[in-house]
Amino acid sequence: MKKTFISCLILTTTILYSQTEVDGLMMPKKNICLGGIFQNSSWSNYWEGTFKRDNLNFGTVTTNTIAFNANYGITDKINIIAGLPYIQTKASGGTLIGQSGFQDISFTLKYNVLEKKVNKTTFSLIALAGFSIPTTDYVADYLPLSIGLQSKTTTFRLMGDYQIGKIFATLSAAYVARANIIIDRDAYFTTEYIYSNEVAMPDVYTNNLRMGYRSEELIAELIYDNWLTLGGFDITKNNMPFPSNMMNMSKIGFHGKYTFKKLRGLALLGGYNHVIDGRNVGQSQSFYGGLFYTINFTKL
Repeated sequence: MKKTFISCLILTTTILYSQTEVDGLMMPKKNICLGGIFQNSSWSNYWEGTFKRDNLNFGTVTTNTIAFNANYGITDKINIIAGLPYIQTKASGGTLIGQSGFQDISFTLKYNVLEKKVNKTTFSLIALAGFSIPTTDYVADYLPLSIGLQSKTTTFRLMGDYQIGKIFATLSAAYVARANIIIDRDAYFTTEYIYSNEVAMPDVYTNNLRMGYRSEELIAELIYDNWLTLGGFDITKNNMPFPSNMMNMSKIGFHGKYTFKKLRGLALLGGYNHVIDGRNVGQSQSFYGGLFYTINFTKL
């Protein structure tokens, strides 16, 4: 759908991705959206396998993220999206020192394969392909205070968007292929001892459902997001997490965005996410907010 007012959005969560990768709208040709968003995420309880527990050695683990993003309309049907988050972690308990730095830069090509309009109803089928690479030499083998996993990724996503009047629903699913990583030790234990510094990272399947109201000025939507690791193993009892752990989670949330009437290129957004179920992840809650501005080069 050729709508500037929605496609200029970003959502940085525990699973880092731009919201333009999971919404059903496109940036028009020769328009660029630039902006940033701040998110605060924290948890004190986590799942050790399927067992939910707390850990006084960590206390509350907090992650603050500032994500910088751009979305450019190459054509009305093809967009390119780029994102780079800066992340800071800390724990309220124990002796582990938090980490900070730029994480992984990502690029995504978004293609509107099909769009059908009948009266007030529009259906769109959109395909996406993207990749990410670490930008700094941060330490992956330092969970839960690492800022990332150091794995290069390739993502393929397919989504369908259905809108009738100002009510919509968007469903998408993605496969994330993750490259092996190198850690700073010569041996480690998963379900057996492995005498190597190379860690095989399991791939990921994820799906996302969002539905609600959207117009030229306002978007308000409820979100369900599911992340399933295709392999991996559970955290062993009273042990630290490991990069190749199975990390599954289901989240619900709310997202809102307002575009100013007198400053049509400027948009304010915010939202909330909460992990309702998981495996080897923290039960986090996240609040975020940001500003974005769209420039139409056809009018310059």
